[in-house]
Amino acid sequence: MIQSPWGGLPVSDAHVHFFSHAFFASLAQQKNVDVAALGPMLAWQLPSQEPAHLAAAWIAELDRHGVDCAALIASIPHDEASVQTAVELHPGRFYGYAMVNPTLPDSAERLRLTLLAGHLHGICLFPAMHRFSMHDDRVTAVLEAAAHRPGTVVFVHCGALSVGVRNKLGLPSLFDMRYSNPMDLHEAVLRYPSIRFVIPHFGAGYFREALMLADLCPNVYFDTSSSNHWMRYEAGLDLRVVFRRAMEVVGPGRLLFGTDSSFFPRGWNAPVFQEQAKALYEIGLEAEDAGLIFHENLKSLFSPRKGG
Repeated sequence: MIQSPWGGLPVSDAHVHFFSHAFFASLAQQKNVDVAALGPMLAWQLPSQEPAHLAAAWIAELDRHGVDCAALIASIPHDEASVQTAVELHPGRFYGYAMVNPTLPDSAERLRLTLLAGHLHGICLFPAMHRFSMHDDRVTAVLEAAAHRPGTVVFVHCGALSVGVRNKLGLPSLFDMRYSNPMDLHEAVLRYPSIRFVIPHFGAGYFREALMLADLCPNVYFDTSSSNHWMRYEAGLDLRVVFRRAMEVVGPGRLLFGTDSSFFPRGWNAPVFQEQAKALYEIGLEAEDAGLIFHENLKSLFSPRKGG
């Protein structure tokens, strides 16, 4: 439980990046430095090579803040084993996403085998980062693999994309915004009504388009994570306005609270919770609906698979 404007509130986080040793090793290779050199460069604590240690650190962090559970996102393709370890060790506290790049060879088959193992709950697609269209046949193959594992959730990043750690290290981010529009998901979302799709950050600058998609498709959810700096792209927006408009379209049942937490020593980004709770309380959200957004919707999203 966390103290909130509604009193004690159970809180679960739909968006936490699991920055594993493999993730930092990938950055070090791109920077052409030893992985140990990244710690001083970033002023961050680097994890050990054992994902179990990082999982334990996140459990301690969630406990310290009173957070019930969190969805962990593997932050590079082919690092699903790190998140899988965390979920396997703490099945009541973590849900797991694999990051999938459909343009890589055998991505659909690799995903099929990963989901068959039974420890991961969803996949993350980053079309702009990996430069692919949601209409690509390779994406269809990945979605087919997800659809064959009932209950699998598909997270798709849309809109503005900036990877802070890459910026801090001076690494280029050759993303392609042509693939960032939430409406590009429309055909896929209609084709796979059994898959629940999650769009983070309210579409990150494509708020209108995200609302249109969610209005047309009841299997589309929003996660509320991060500072939502994209609001500066449209006049008159603040968190109160964003939440009010989102509530009008999807109601409280398709909003998932998230922080976009990622690294230590910052750990769990409590100010995001405080800011979002304040905004929702100010627009008159009832305690029952707060319970949905901040906790129960995530639990329902990742409820046990039927026939899985």
